[in-house]
Amino acid sequence: MSDKNFLRDFPILNQKMNGKPIVYLDNGATTQKPESVVRSICGYYGGCNANPHRGAYQLSVRATDIYESARARVAQFINAPAPASIIFTKNATESLNLVAYAYGLTNVGAGDSIVITVSEHHSNLVPWQRVAQARGAALEYVYLNPDGTLNDADIERKISARTKIVAVTHVSNVLGLKNDIKKIADKAHSVGAVVVVDGAQSTPHIPVDVQALDADFFAFSGHKMLAPMGIGVLFGRENLLDAMPPFLAGGDMIEYVEEQSTTFAELPQKFEAGTQNVEGAAGLHAAIDYIQAIGFERIEAIERRLIDYAIPKLSALPFIELYGCAPSVIEKKTGIITFNVKGVHPHDVSTILDLEGIAIRAGHHCAQPLMKFLKQNATCRASFYFYNTIDDVDRLIDALKKVRKVLRLEP
Repeated sequence: MSDKNFLRDFPILNQKMNGKPIVYLDNGATTQKPESVVRSICGYYGGCNANPHRGAYQLSVRATDIYESARARVAQFINAPAPASIIFTKNATESLNLVAYAYGLTNVGAGDSIVITVSEHHSNLVPWQRVAQARGAALEYVYLNPDGTLNDADIERKISARTKIVAVTHVSNVLGLKNDIKKIADKAHSVGAVVVVDGAQSTPHIPVDVQALDADFFAFSGHKMLAPMGIGVLFGRENLLDAMPPFLAGGDMIEYVEEQSTTFAELPQKFEAGTQNVEGAAGLHAAIDYIQAIGFERIEAIERRLIDYAIPKLSALPFIELYGCAPSVIEKKTGIITFNVKGVHPHDVSTILDLEGIAIRAGHHCAQPLMKFLKQNATCRASFYFYNTIDDVDRLIDALKKVRKVLRLEP
């Protein structure tokens, strides 16, 4: 299958935007959905729509099978020890909040520290601010080297005997740089801390093995990896999940309810209150099947070819400023390129590119502390996936050449 043939599986990419073929370069925000994923959702609703776990009739049994087979598929996909360690959530944000409130508020106290990096998405930052404030703990930041990589000396200094939690992104949603999670986990575990990994930007692009990473918790979203919106995943070590209080209360997470007391269901139902997103789980299962049919080796090779082609092209434009693209870090990059056009606000850049049929992200990318560290209010971000092509890069470059002319900053 050539790269061009992927487009046949994604009808939206064969449409036009502003009268021009779509170049979709906002995959870091959400990915497009192949027809196989759409069919899986329609198949669920058209063939076996019912509440899982709750009915002794055939439709409910089939819905339960779909839901639980998706859980087993996710466990296999990230090499989790058992399906019971996989909790379905709404998205990575909810997964990280679950850990913050159910684990953090219980295990962090006054005088303790929580260590995060300055490059965290707000979803892996704001919950820890709230835990630290509620418990009188210190929130400490690991800062970056000039090339965008984490400062090793800072890691050594900040993760101390006071540290109870280390929360870190696997891949920065702004810089696209992979962090050495195993090295951070080794340091954290040496002082008795647990490691919470935001895998939203890594799971769609590189193989994830939560056991090899030695992660205590690992979160990701389905919609960033071809699955529908509204389905997310939290992996947690079973001993930690067992000891944690429930995050939400209600139907399907209980064992027995008396007038004045309740006992809770075993994992994973303990953390899945209410009617669950069975169609989302079906779509996630289909998305994983699609990704594994392609293979991560091929996905990484496609993205590598795209950024190896795009970065020199962008660097050659005198009005472009790049972030996290130094030659020393290229081997750590996934398919994210963040940049600015000198003298032009990123929102204006995005609007002008939209007129050319090109979709990029513009803003602070839910990473305002990182923007401040970079001394930028906002940036542009082009994020690639395996269905993007060299032609997409060329159209991006050509459109960027028009930006300053449209605003009459150049003749």
